[in-house]
Amino acid sequence: MAAPPPCSEERRENPITELTSYDELLVELDRIKRVSAGRIAVETIGQSSRGRDMFVATVGSGPKVVLIAAEIHGNEKTGPDAVLELLDYLGTSDSSRAKQVRDQLTVVAMPKINPDGSALDRRGNDMTWQEVQARLPQLLNAQPAWNYYTDTRQGDDYSQRPGFDINRDYNPNLDYQPQDFPGASDQPGWFVSPETQAVRDVYRSLQAEFGAVDTYIDLHHQGACYTVAGTDRYVTMSLSGKFVTDPATPAGAEYADFADTYRPEYSQRLNVAAYNALQVAAIQNPDFGNITLYPQDIDLPCTGLGSFQLNGSGAVLFEVRGQTQTLGQQHREMLTQAVYIGLDGILSSIASGQVNQLDPAAYDRIPLTDRGQRTTTDVTDFEF
Repeated sequence: MAAPPPCSEERRENPITELTSYDELLVELDRIKRVSAGRIAVETIGQSSRGRDMFVATVGSGPKVVLIAAEIHGNEKTGPDAVLELLDYLGTSDSSRAKQVRDQLTVVAMPKINPDGSALDRRGNDMTWQEVQARLPQLLNAQPAWNYYTDTRQGDDYSQRPGFDINRDYNPNLDYQPQDFPGASDQPGWFVSPETQAVRDVYRSLQAEFGAVDTYIDLHHQGACYTVAGTDRYVTMSLSGKFVTDPATPAGAEYADFADTYRPEYSQRLNVAAYNALQVAAIQNPDFGNITLYPQDIDLPCTGLGSFQLNGSGAVLFEVRGQTQTLGQQHREMLTQAVYIGLDGILSSIASGQVNQLDPAAYDRIPLTDRGQRTTTDVTDFEF
């Protein structure tokens, strides 16, 4: 096997101007809403810690809800671009494929969950522990959360502008009131950030309106230099449908209250739908074939995927190659298209009912990832 071409995980100052900024997002959402002739609704659903509006875009009138979240980490930027492209297609296309999705599904997209982190081009948001305590006086004597950054992470100095990894701030109990600090990665989070509170509130409102959120998809980035196991090909994207220990097993007993709503096989089928769509696309571009399985030995109920999967949603993680500190906007078009193809494959499979015919065992046949010397702890601390 030949060695892969040179690649580095070292931080570099990379251009990112081709990736959608917050201000550009506002313009594009307005345009998509305008040209959709009423098919796309865009609402403000909250504000970030620094007062930036957060948006949700909705298209379709079907009974099954698919909630898509992007850029909860501000240095993971292909998700918003892919979501905007998807909304544009669903809002304007008269193809039978688009009509079927609109008729059978209600697609709800949150294209930039962490606008403050996005503006700073860093993983964490922009919020101090003191601000959390001011909003939540019951935490006056609590220790800071374990996911509160005040040091250097991924080359970003948080000492002057601290922040949180807000994808460790979720709790499967959607009515949870913050306590139990400082916590740990294998324990539930707290909903102390306005950003995760907004996502939770959207999820709960959809539950109330539709009875359940059928599918939750979260768009992320990972290391730049991983390869498809046994090859010299760099991973374009990794997939996963496993985020917590099965509550029906002794090891997952702490989640036993969710045993009746947890649907691991459905999550597996959804991932297979994304994988299959990308393998078809690989006939035209082999890069779309370099899809692998994300680590399965994780237990992260503090993530949106872990929390919402326990609440009954089929769950899909997209982990795209490289973050801005390693790749910047390199391969932007191809990586954005990979996300788009995977999303389209999932939506079409649910809308047609084909997802229920897919073999969940095919999930375990998705190729593994060679991460070199990186451990699972490294992976889950700086990705997902």
